[in-house]
Amino acid sequence: MSRNTSRRARTEARAQSFRCLHCGLDVSMTAPGTSHRNHCPNCLWSRHLDDTPGDRAADCGARMEPLAISVKGDGEWVLVHRCVHCDVLHANRTAGDDNALPLTRLAVRPLAQTPFPLERLGAL
Repeated sequence: MSRNTSRRARTEARAQSFRCLHCGLDVSMTAPGTSHRNHCPNCLWSRHLDDTPGDRAADCGARMEPLAISVKGDGEWVLVHRCVHCDVLHANRTAGDDNALPLTRLAVRPLAQTPFPLERLGAL
């Protein structure tokens, strides 16, 4: 295989996958339940590439931390990410192959780290 052929193969493989900037996992661009894979199914971190889903128009390129889970009216879970560089917030659909453990940790975070003592609820 020539050097140009191997370089072309790597470029094509990159177009079909990406390496997570947080955990280093090689992630396929195809995912069940979404047409725009934008986060790692292992650690749920993302990269600030889009202004709107799939457009790849953002200039930032920094890592995006998963902050929380939101639930849409139809019951679908949505990840809320914040860019560690410019603080922009994005809501991203979860994918069918996302790791259930970090998803659950995000979902229960408000219960585990309450902004007030839970004992106050007894006084209401």
